[in-house]
Amino acid sequence: MTNLYKVLCAATLSSALYSCSTDINQYSEVEQTFDIKDYFTGPVVAWGIVQDYSEKVSRHFCVEIEGSWQGNNGLLAETFYFDDGEISYRNWQLQKLDNGDYMGTAEDVVGTATGQHAGFAFHWQYKLKVPVEDDVYTLELDDWMYLIDENRVFNKTKMKKFGITVADITLFFDKSKPLQTCQS
Repeated sequence: MTNLYKVLCAATLSSALYSCSTDINQYSEVEQTFDIKDYFTGPVVAWGIVQDYSEKVSRHFCVEIEGSWQGNNGLLAETFYFDDGEISYRNWQLQKLDNGDYMGTAEDVVGTATGQHAGFAFHWQYKLKVPVEDDVYTLELDDWMYLIDENRVFNKTKMKKFGITVADITLFFDKSKPLQTCQS
């Protein structure tokens, strides 16, 4: 009985924590503005790590991004270079909505991603198909980006399954010139 009680308490607590999320509007009073359409135009390079549920770094990677826009429709072409030699690709089809929010799709995204920005922050949520060995898992991603300056963005992402964090991703984006690449 006590083990069942512990499991129920843990599930209730994780559900409560999952439902409590930072409100993007708390950043609306910040003078510095971050709009992903402005930032992700042209080439950008990012470096990141993936940490498992125990906070152990399980992978690190570099990603080269090329962003292009026609009006409010954009394409972010991403090439990921992982430390184990894997190379993967994602092509985001983005749309900036009239209210300033964003929506997007990609090959490995289930349904439509939604995003909002306020002040220097951008909040992006979506479900991602993640291959692990011979299986593919659908994980919920809660992605927060913060503009540091005109060339740099810091990104923290929680990957969840059934409301429980299974991994964290930390990324640092840079578009300073001269642009460094993943291969340099």
